[in-house]
Amino acid sequence: MRPKRFGATLVMAERPVAISADRNADPILEVLKTEFADCRQVIEIGSGTGQHAAKFAAALPHLSWQTSDVEDHHSGIAAWVEHAALARLSPPITLDVRYDELPRNSYDAVYSSNTAHIMGLDAVEKMFGLVGKSLRPRGVFCLYGPFRRRGEFNTPSNAAFDKSLQLRDASMGIRDLEHLDSFAMQNRLRQKRFYAMPANNHIVVWQKEEE
Repeated sequence: MRPKRFGATLVMAERPVAISADRNADPILEVLKTEFADCRQVIEIGSGTGQHAAKFAAALPHLSWQTSDVEDHHSGIAAWVEHAALARLSPPITLDVRYDELPRNSYDAVYSSNTAHIMGLDAVEKMFGLVGKSLRPRGVFCLYGPFRRRGEFNTPSNAAFDKSLQLRDASMGIRDLEHLDSFAMQNRLRQKRFYAMPANNHIVVWQKEEE
């Protein structure tokens, strides 16, 4: 059976495959091996297709990985969870950062990929609030995607991407790192590391302060 293509996503045997997620998984994993080395409980905000969760949970056997997303994405994520067949990889919980809550001080780490630029800024702010509440002291938040610094794009292609996002929805857009840092600081999170990644993206790592 030939796979069906929907935009940048292939659907194969009920498991959605985003081409970008397949391409960026290995570089992200190398960072997470360091950042999540001392973690045990991780939640992924916006698991999307479920590809990252399946790959990272398999490669990081010391972690219990909780997937999450809005309900529209649950079937694809669940298909990857079932395919991975890992006791440490949990089916998705419903999480819309605008409305839902997470248990306080319940995770050592939070991971999210390519979410901040497709959420409205109000949702991004609420995501940082959720992260700040749900992380344990000294827990880490790793956010992957494109970012601006001091209002500047790092490449012309990211500037063009930002324009394309805003043409689709005026609430979307590549976020200023300084703006994200302000949301982080309001929730007792401090930026610790900033990794350059392929395709003009980055991983930003914030750590929750001690109690």
